[in-house]
Amino acid sequence: MADIKLSVIIPAYNEENRLPKTLKAVDEYLRRQPYEYEILVVNAGSTDRTKGLVQSAMREVQRLRMMDVENRGKGYAVRKGMLEARGQYRMFMDADNATSITHIEKMWPEFEKGYEVVIGSRDMKGAHIAVSQPWWRQMLGNIFNLIVQTLSGLWGMWDTQCGFKGFEAKAAQTIFSRATIDQWAFDVEVLVIARKLGYKIKEIPVTWANDKE
Repeated sequence: MADIKLSVIIPAYNEENRLPKTLKAVDEYLRRQPYEYEILVVNAGSTDRTKGLVQSAMREVQRLRMMDVENRGKGYAVRKGMLEARGQYRMFMDADNATSITHIEKMWPEFEKGYEVVIGSRDMKGAHIAVSQPWWRQMLGNIFNLIVQTLSGLWGMWDTQCGFKGFEAKAAQTIFSRATIDQWAFDVEVLVIARKLGYKIKEIPVTWANDKE
């Protein structure tokens, strides 16, 4: 196989109801692209049918593989996937497909400009929330992001939590090999490490649809 340009990492814990639809959507999009790619599902100790469904999907979904890890949190699963991936560019997305794989098209121009880290944002101009979260979750998110900017120095970065982030391969290896947070808020640590190491970070607006499950 030629060099892999893009690795898509999807962390999954008990995602039997949502992951199959996401894999189908990712597969349909990537099949049409002119570059080599891989889809890597990181199964984080699921106790439902997630693992079996991914194994079955391998018969239909091209270039799909899976790795099993302990259930230590989303941050742990993403970190393991990023370090296992083989692509020149590596991105992770959520199993519910809240932000679709098509947004990778907005990332390529930014990587070409020299940005090593490109992250999706639901809060910047041009973003669109197709299905909103409950008002209280939106309020908590805004408070959290204000605290993050104040304490971490990530000024101007209003959406650190969007589950759609891309990294150039060397940056991914360097950043995630230093990351330690296994669970919630791992995104903040990753971005703080990236900024401290001098990597250039770019936010892009995304369309996001909350899954009510």
